[in-house]
Amino acid sequence: MFLSRGLFESSPVRFKIELNGSFVMHRKILSAAAVLVIALLMSMTGRGGGNFYVPVLVASGIPMLEASTSGQLILICSALAALFIFQKKRTVDWKLALVIDPPTDIMAFVGGWLAHNFSGSLLKFIFSGLLVLAGFFMLRPARERPMRDGPGLWKRKFGEYTYTVNLWTAIPITAATGFFAGMIGVSGGSFKIPLMVLFCGVPMRIAVGTSSAMVAVTALMGFTGHAIAGDFNPLLALPLVPAALAGGLLGGRFSLKTDPTRLKLIFALTSLGAALFMALNAALSAS
Repeated sequence: MFLSRGLFESSPVRFKIELNGSFVMHRKILSAAAVLVIALLMSMTGRGGGNFYVPVLVASGIPMLEASTSGQLILICSALAALFIFQKKRTVDWKLALVIDPPTDIMAFVGGWLAHNFSGSLLKFIFSGLLVLAGFFMLRPARERPMRDGPGLWKRKFGEYTYTVNLWTAIPITAATGFFAGMIGVSGGSFKIPLMVLFCGVPMRIAVGTSSAMVAVTALMGFTGHAIAGDFNPLLALPLVPAALAGGLLGGRFSLKTDPTRLKLIFALTSLGAALFMALNAALSAS
């Protein structure tokens, strides 16, 4: 009698443990599915997607700092996977990346260092507004830009493409992008693509491939800083790596098969979606 009563009394506790375990497993599966979809869409358009990953991971129960670190690892994996596809098709302009990316990385460090002096919600509202502008700019049809000569104008020939990179425009914009991206904890790809396409005349396909390389480097720097600070939890982050890699590979393949005009449209729509998502996240954080 005593044994049976003990078993009966312990059954609700056992049921609660099993229920909690099932709930945690479902959250992990949903998180991995979300990472796969986000990585696919972001890789298609040469972006990181940190403004999506971090809220998704926080919603799954991961603490904020660990979510930011896990998000950076996801960015690295998805960007490198997409970069593997883009490099095979020779759509990565490494020289262009080496010129315009260092200011982004330097100012991303400065922005991250100064972030505590600003309201996080205010920064997110400002960033979401800039995302809206970037999205609407990318909806504009691309115009042929004549090759020009002069100081600060870099004539670039890459494969069958030729374009002129206006360094007087590119360097300040990419530095400002890094500053705000570092403050908020995203990669800045949402602004590097419009910079290359609209201000430098870089073809959309080359801009996407080149941006993937820059996103990977920026995310690696952010991840390293977080890991040194002790924010990396392998048990939380590593299970999401396969989804990030799969999303990056699929996104890279789909990007190469998609017409550049449609890629611009997808970029614009996902930018507007990211702006709305970040604005809602800022409003909820402020309330």
